[in-house]
Order: sequence, then C-alpha cells, then structure tokens
Amino acid sequence: MDLVIEVARQGNFAAVARSRGVDPSWVSRTIASIEDDLGFRLFQRTTRRLALTEAGDIFLRRIEAIVEEFEQARDEALAVSAGPTGILRMTTSVGFGQKVIVPLVPRFRSLYPKVDLDLILSDSNLNLVNDRIDLAIRLAANMSGDGIVSKLMDTTYHVCASPDYLSRHGQVQTPSELKERDCLLFRLPGFRSHWVFSSAASEEIEVPVHGGIVVSSALAQHALTVAGMGPALLADWLADDDIQRGRLVNLFPNHTVTATTVETAAWLLYPSKSFLPQKVRVMIDFLRSEMTGRRGNL
Repeated sequence: MDLVIEVARQGNFAAVARSRGVDPSWVSRTIASIEDDLGFRLFQRTTRRLALTEAGDIFLRRIEAIVEEFEQARDEALAVSAGPTGILRMTTSVGFGQKVIVPLVPRFRSLYPKVDLDLILSDSNLNLVNDRIDLAIRLAANMSGDGIVSKLMDTTYHVCASPDYLSRHGQVQTPSELKERDCLLFRLPGFRSHWVFSSAASEEIEVPVHGGIVVSSALAQHALTVAGMGPALLADWLADDDIQRGRLVNLFPNHTVTATTVETAAWLLYPSKSFLPQKVRVMIDFLRSEMTGRRGNL
C-alpha cells in the first residue's frame, strides 16, 4: 500500500524506483500484481505519466489514512519493545551537513544504534513527500511549506579574514573600507554584491563589495578565506571554531552583518502527519540538545 501511495505521488515508476534503489520493472510488476489482486486498475498508463483511475483515486484516499495508522501502531509497539528503530532519511545543505551534522553522527548512532541514517547532502531543496524525506534542515531568514516547520537555531554572519591576509594587506578598520578590498564572494543574490552592517551606535550601512573569486560552495569559500585569499562573509556555524582557534579574525565583532536580513536561522522541516515517528522525534531532540551545547561552548 505504501508503494501505491508513492507511485500516485510521483506519477511514474522510474522516480519511485530511483528513490527505492530498485529496477523500474519491479515497481511496474508489483503494481500490476496489486491491481490483479484488487480486481481493478489503479492507474491509467501513458507514455509520459501515470494517472489515477476513478477507482484508484477512491482507493488511495482511504488507504492513506490506513497506512498512517499502521505506521503509528508499529512505531508505538517498537518503542516499547526495541526503542527507536528504522531508516531515517534526512537532508540538509552540503556545507551545513559536513561542518555541523556529520561530526554529530557517531554520537547519535551510539545513542540510537537501531536507527539507520540515510543522510542526503544537497544544496537543492528536496521535496519531502516525493523524495521520502523524514527530516530536513534548511537555512533561511524564514521558512514555510506544506510540512511542519520548527526553528533549530538562530544563525548569524561575520566578515572574516585570515591573519596571513591581514599581515600582507593591512587591517580593515571600518566596513566602508571593504569597497577597496578584493573580497571572496558567495554565489547567492545579495551575497556577491553588497553586505549590510549595523551596530548599536550607528545606523544601518550598506557596503558594495566586489571580488575576483565567486564560489557556489560555502565550504570552498571558507577554505579560501583560511588560505588568505581575502575577506568573506561567513556563517557563524562555519567560522566560529576557526575564530576561536585564531585561524580567522572576525573583522567587525561589534557589528551585525548580513547580505539579506539580520534574522536568519536553521529550520527543521518534516512532513505533516497525525503522529511524529519516534526515529524523527529522537533526532530532533538530539539536534536541539547538541545545538544548545554548541552555543554554550562558543
């Protein structure tokens, strides 16, 4: 029944096969077998897409609730007998994933060895339903969508440079001096054209920036900054450890700086359901605990 629901949502066998790691012919044969058992066609087949038949639409609307009830019953029973278990499909951006999430995986697995983690690092926002995502972490000023949205942590930005860069090119005393510097830019709207500064004692200042290097990877921008290639606007989760260790210098610690809006955050997203699976719940609680500890150590 779960396969029928997924095929209806995806609209073709190939997409379902990719998400499950099986051959499309297996999906097609399985659906045909289910239709034989039911005694009616679930889908109209065309060369481009599948569409639900009238009978298939009625059937799907009833079984979605049944499948969700079954999942909840199984999850509650397993929680009593075995604790959190199952495959947790989780996604986040490449940079945040490698810098923040990957170092936490060993501890999570030691706490919950029966939860298998399928971690998908991608700078594209995957569809929670079509890609069968249990939990997503996304970075943005605000977040909305069809699923449930909850803030994981606030994020901030710093303008950073390496000590080597500053020794070769001199200190940067004020934000406006960045107009004369060759900055390392990030390939997102705003991030590569202007940075906005504000402090308790001054009004907001928008500083135009330029540079000979523009990158689409936050990790690459960070590495180039540490290598002394110029000042860069880096997220706190990317730069704070290096600032603490002296590998990077926060050029304007008394300023709030951004390229979009001051209030940015990492957000948790998960599909809307009548219940939250235990494997998702323990990951959310684990991440909140780790992020609180991380903030306390900086």
